[in-house]
Amino acid sequence: MSIAAETIRSLNSIGGELALGLAASGSAMGIAAAGMAAVGAWKRCFAQNKPAPFMLAVFVGSPITQTFYGMIVMTKLLELAKAGTPPALIGWGLFGGLAIGASAWGQGKVAASASDALAETGKGFTNYLMALGIVESVAIFVMVFILVFAS
Repeated sequence: MSIAAETIRSLNSIGGELALGLAASGSAMGIAAAGMAAVGAWKRCFAQNKPAPFMLAVFVGSPITQTFYGMIVMTKLLELAKAGTPPALIGWGLFGGLAIGASAWGQGKVAASASDALAETGKGFTNYLMALGIVESVAIFVMVFILVFAS
């Protein structure tokens, strides 16, 4: 019994949708975690009549890039789905989206700690960016692996 080509294309498109949806969900959770910490850090600075570091906004926005990686993966998987590739694309989208989203969520948690530390000390911005970059590299690796091996 064979699955119709149109059914295969429909099933495969779910992989692309999962990749974007899960990556964006992780970005939203990471941004929320970093945003809450930044707001708390700014409040603490205002209460102590200290200058509030604007650079905390960089930490808040850092997890958004994983949504772009999810979009790139989605585009690749939808392209493969249109070509009629076997339904393994659902797995690529599911597990790739989860990994990219987890990277964003983790990055947001690191950004939350960085916000607290920078507001307290006024030092270490570059070091904190390095930590955020290391967490983000997981998402980049996953995206590249999917782009190379899913086809």
